[in-house]
Amino acid sequence: MTRSLKGKKVAALLTQGFEQIELIEPQKALQTAGATVDIVSLERGSVRGWNRTDWGADVPVDRTVDECRAEDYDALLLPGGVMNPDKLRMNQKAVQLVRAFYDQGKPIAAICHAPWMLVEADVVRGCRITSYPSVKTDLRNAGAEWTDAEVVVDRGVVTSRKPDDIPAFNNKMLEEFAEGQHGGAGRRQNARAAGASTRA
Repeated sequence: MTRSLKGKKVAALLTQGFEQIELIEPQKALQTAGATVDIVSLERGSVRGWNRTDWGADVPVDRTVDECRAEDYDALLLPGGVMNPDKLRMNQKAVQLVRAFYDQGKPIAAICHAPWMLVEADVVRGCRITSYPSVKTDLRNAGAEWTDAEVVVDRGVVTSRKPDDIPAFNNKMLEEFAEGQHGGAGRRQNARAAGASTRA
């Protein structure tokens, strides 16, 4: 089934060292479905991807985190790579942006190491989630229910483990982004509260 995202705006949050294929392939899928994808980063100019074993292509930045508001977008894409989310999670405005998307019920798609940003934004408590295996303990310590699967969806948050999972990741991402808002702050915050109470 074709999922039209015509008129939808997606923010792709990334910085130097993002895993190139984890941006390019989802971005292509989104644009093919009719969405506009803005590259959001810490500074103006461009950011360089990591292409598996070496530096890859430069991608122009459309907006900085200072200029970006969750209210202006329908969904959030978080590519992985080791360097990328590790740098982003040190920037409070980037973390606050992720939290804003979550609290507004906007769908989020995060792959590989990108769920580190969800941990830093404190939005994984009580959520089923997957990631690159090395992030598993961080997610569990933050209250997530981690599972080893090519794609996991919970309350509009789509996660996958690695580049090999991109076809399944893209399919679910398009589905969730087409559905739109997922219950807003209340529904998702209730999930976090439930997760916290079971671990108290």
